Amino acid sequence: MIAERLTGLRQEMKKRGIAAYVVPTADFHESEYVGTHFKVREYLTGFTGSAGTAVITQDAAGLWTDARYFVQAAAQLEGTGIALYRMGEEGVPSVNEYLEQTLKDKDCLGFDGRVVNGAWGREMEAIVQKKGGRISAEEDLADAVWEDRPPLSKAPVLVLTEEYTGMATLEKLSKVREAMKEKQASLHLLTSLSDIAWLLNVRGGDIAYVPVVLSYLAVGEDSCIWFLQEELVTPELRKYLEENRITVRPYGSFYRYVKTIPERETVLMDASVANYRICSTIPKKVRVVDAENPTVRLKAVKNPTELRNIRKAHIKDGAAVCKFMYWLKNNIRKLPMTELSAAEYLLQLRREQEGFWDLSFETICGYAEHGAIVHYAATPETDAPLQPEGLLLVDSGGHYLEGTTDVTRTFALGPLTDEMKEDFTRVCRANLNLAGARFLHGCSGRNLDILAREPLWEAGKDYKHGTGHGVGYMLNVHEGPNSFRWQQSGREESGVLEEGMITTDEPGIYIEGEYGIRLENELLCQKGEQNGYGQFLYFEPITYVPFDLDALDPKQMTPLERQRLNEYHAKVYETVAPLLEEEEAQWLREYTQAV
Repeated sequence: MIAERLTGLRQEMKKRGIAAYVVPTADFHESEYVGTHFKVREYLTGFTGSAGTAVITQDAAGLWTDARYFVQAAAQLEGTGIALYRMGEEGVPSVNEYLEQTLKDKDCLGFDGRVVNGAWGREMEAIVQKKGGRISAEEDLADAVWEDRPPLSKAPVLVLTEEYTGMATLEKLSKVREAMKEKQASLHLLTSLSDIAWLLNVRGGDIAYVPVVLSYLAVGEDSCIWFLQEELVTPELRKYLEENRITVRPYGSFYRYVKTIPERETVLMDASVANYRICSTIPKKVRVVDAENPTVRLKAVKNPTELRNIRKAHIKDGAAVCKFMYWLKNNIRKLPMTELSAAEYLLQLRREQEGFWDLSFETICGYAEHGAIVHYAATPETDAPLQPEGLLLVDSGGHYLEGTTDVTRTFALGPLTDEMKEDFTRVCRANLNLAGARFLHGCSGRNLDILAREPLWEAGKDYKHGTGHGVGYMLNVHEGPNSFRWQQSGREESGVLEEGMITTDEPGIYIEGEYGIRLENELLCQKGEQNGYGQFLYFEPITYVPFDLDALDPKQMTPLERQRLNEYHAKVYETVAPLLEEEEAQWLREYTQAV
């Protein structure tokens, strides 16, 4: 099947004289996750991970993905003839390096200019220009080979009121316009779906688990134009938009609008997010300020209303996950369970919580060796029965009207080896060390990541993913600019940590073919003391679920680490126990006892 699809694509490439065709995992808005209409790379390669880029030539095909997906990609690409390029590994060329090595003089490089961001598109332009070749970016060749391609999603639009957002749309637009003035820009083109959703106080469902609306936005000094699918504009939504002085135009007309931007305008846009077609369509004489969208940092710092709501969401979510842990511990020897049935039971518990909207991502429920696949997703073919032994890794979260949650726990289902307990304890220490940080304002996650990795590095171990990411408010579960990672690979990862930012803390250890361990809490950045050295900050964990004491060896922890664990567990019990049944609360007291 994959071979037939690649053959069809190569025929279309040959008709157009295209030597190499690049297929990223992206929609028209550079979204991290994409709707079914945009899953071209998955269709052509069979690889279902959320991140990866395919490059197809007439006689070769390759897939580039990161360490989260090495195991999964190797399995899914087997027998397809598609080579796996493990990004970041020694000796592995980047996509750009591969194109530079592979393209011949005067070759044509093809891609759909709407799914490649402007910055990357310019890099590929430069590679081709050096060889005297050309770019073909006006056409999506998938349309010619994907016969039953799903249409664009048209999910209904929800307006979030100020009791949830804490800030009116007009006030948010005013803050964006202030940022535009600072950049001396008269027009701001915004294409990021999460930023548009935050700015307009709307949510949708055009990407699974990401409540956004397929749309573009043009913010002027006195105007605001929202380009979206017209069928979505109900009388109620139109009234709301009129109240906020927002006009509506058809989704597909945005490119025509961009072509007609007057030369007198100065456009603020982020070329690492806005797509290549947009960047290439802006009239040449229009001045462009290429900078981060102002909304990125505005939405990263949660306001007091959002923070009050987010705490409520985490308490409800903590109750659901604690109930799940209780069920798991008490029934693993009594009831048949599988990865999928356990994930479904956890979803049911979340659905019982008031204000629950949807999962914030597809639940990762990996037993034994599946836990070592960082972003594993169980299918009916891989669904493993759970046994009363070993480790189960569950990474899950929910969207509530009050906010978004993301929590990972690794559970002991029965007897563990000494190595499993030692690794679990190291990961627990790593989580607690980062959560206990005290630091000066001006630090970013790059300054603090070592606190989580040190307990692993001292044993010669590591994990090949970031330690944490920002979290949106009923939006992207992965939000910038704040993150924890020791390597910087983009603009979003340079974010200085500010009071009101929420960042996950999720170190792990993965032993391929055996087990995986990850422990994740969300941390709220708070102001500490201010003195002659500056403003100090600290973190408050706002995830309320115990770490599994059955998997822990307290003897391997320092007194300070045990103190931190005991204080955290006391807070979990105090916060969640009132929401549980009597037997569940008694169980929780046992699993939050001091060590």
